Amino acid sequence: MPKSRIRKKDDYTPPPTRQPQSIRLTNRSWVAPVMLAFFLIGLAWIVIFYVTETQLPIEALGNWNIVVGFGFIAAGFGVSTQWK
Repeated sequence: MPKSRIRKKDDYTPPPTRQPQSIRLTNRSWVAPVMLAFFLIGLAWIVIFYVTETQLPIEALGNWNIVVGFGFIAAGFGVSTQWK
């Protein structure tokens, strides 16, 4: 039976160097204050609704004032997705 040929391995070649990618940083300093403002406005809306026994902030909305307060809080969570 003939002997198989031995293959010579190539010398080590390092992987090619990557070109540095420019990181585009945008100014997102507005996100945290707006997020906290939405959270606090929503919380204050709900607390005022309960403390004033449904007389404030908008009496005509009735129990929908709770939905408005949670809407502000949800908007705060929506804004928080922009935070980096």
